Amino acid sequence: MRARSDTIAAIATPRGRGGIGIVRVAGRDLAALIEGVVGRVPAPRVATLTTFHDAAGHPLDQGIALHFPAPHSYTGDDVLELHGHGGRAVLDALLARCLELGARLADPGEFTERAFLNGRIDLAQAEGVADLIDAATTTAARAAARSLTGEFSASVIEVRDALIELRAYVEATLDFPEDDVDFVRAHDARGRLAALRARLDAILARARAGARLREGLAIVLVGRPNVGKSSLLNRLVREDAAIVTEVPGTTRDTVERQVEIAGIPISVVDTAGLRDSDDVVEKIGIARTWDAVASADLALVLVDAREAADALAAGDAAIVAGLDPALPRLVVHNKADLARLPAGATRRDGIAHVTLSALTGEGIDLLEREVLAIAGASVAAEDAFLARERHLEALREAASGLDAAARHLDTKPPPLELFAEELRRAHDALSTITGAFTPDDLIGAIFARFCIGK
Repeated sequence: MRARSDTIAAIATPRGRGGIGIVRVAGRDLAALIEGVVGRVPAPRVATLTTFHDAAGHPLDQGIALHFPAPHSYTGDDVLELHGHGGRAVLDALLARCLELGARLADPGEFTERAFLNGRIDLAQAEGVADLIDAATTTAARAAARSLTGEFSASVIEVRDALIELRAYVEATLDFPEDDVDFVRAHDARGRLAALRARLDAILARARAGARLREGLAIVLVGRPNVGKSSLLNRLVREDAAIVTEVPGTTRDTVERQVEIAGIPISVVDTAGLRDSDDVVEKIGIARTWDAVASADLALVLVDAREAADALAAGDAAIVAGLDPALPRLVVHNKADLARLPAGATRRDGIAHVTLSALTGEGIDLLEREVLAIAGASVAAEDAFLARERHLEALREAASGLDAAARHLDTKPPPLELFAEELRRAHDALSTITGAFTPDDLIGAIFARFCIGK
C-alpha cells in the first residue's frame, strides 16, 4: 500500500459549473503549502476570507480557507480546504497550485481511507460515507447515516465484545484443566450463546433490510398480451410511461421506470406479451422479455381476472412454469373491475395471488405490501443499516460459527477445543465488518470505488 505520510490534494466537489467549489488537501505538515496559496496559516477551524495566489503572487480566486490541524480533522492529518468559486478553470488552477507546492493528486477515496487508517473511523463507517453519497432515496440516506455515525458498528462491536468474554472463559478452562470446572454450567455457556445468536439475528435482519435499500429491487411484468402490464406499470410509477391500447401486442420492447415503495428503490420493467407469433419484431420483443426475466429479482405474472377465478388458464400456467424455480413470483389478477371482483390477496400452492384493477387503482396497496414481503422488507426501513453484501456474508459466517458452537455443547462431554475454534471463527467474521481484521486487498478494493476528493 502507498505510504500515507505524503500530501494529497483533489477537487472535492463535482465537476461542472457551480456557485462554490472546494479543493481539499491533507498531509503531515501543510504550513509551507498553506503559505504558498493563502499567504499565511489561518487560525484552526475558523473560516477565513482570503485571496488564493499563484507562484508569482497573482490572485487566482477569492474565497474561504479552512485549516484543520492534526489530529482533529477528517483524516487525522493536517487538512486544508479552499472554498472558491465553482468554475472548472478556477478549481483546476487552485489544484495545480497545490500540486506545484508538493502535493500529489489523491486516489479515489484516499481521504476517507486515511481517516480509517488513522483510526478516525472504522471500515463500516467509511463505507457509510460512500453509501450516503450514492443513496438513491431519503430512507436509504438515513440508513447510510446510521452506518456513518457508527450505529451499525456499535451493534456489531457489542456482540463481538460479548463473544470475546465468552471466549475468555473457554480459554481459561482450556489453560487450567486441573481446576475441573464445569465450564458449561458455571458460566452458562448455553444461555450466553443463545443470547448472542438472538442479538446477531436482530442485526442481520436490519442489515438485510438495509441491503435491499442499497441495492433496490428489479421487478419484471410478464404475461400474455393485453392483460394490463402497461397499465400496471403506469399505475405503479404514476405516469404514462407505456402506451396502453386494446390492441394485443402493443408493447414490442421493454420499458423500464423507477419507483420508490416504502423507501426501497424499485425498477419496474414492462415487457412484450408472451404468445406464439410469426411477427419478426414481436419475436424480438418476446426474446427481450425473457432476458428481462433472467435479470429480475421478482416476476409479477399478470393474468386476466375474468379468466382465472380458481385456476390459471393454460397459457398463464405455462408462463409461470417457464420461470426459473429460484425466481420469486407473484400472480396478479388484473381487471378486477371488469370481472366484478373485490381486491384481495391470497396464497395458493405456495404462490401469492393479488386481485386488483390497474385501471382504478383498487388493490395496488395490497400488491405493494406483497412485493415488500417477498423482498424481505420485514424490518422497518427506518430501522435498517445500509449494509453491503460483504457485511451480510460476515454476519452469516458469524451465525454459522455460533450454530456450530451450540452443536458442540450438545456433545457429552463437550469438546471445548472445537467449541473455542467456532467462537474464534465467529469473532473473526465480526471483526472484518469494522476493519479490525480485514485483508489489505479488500481495503484497497473498497476505497477504489469512492469518488476522488472523498
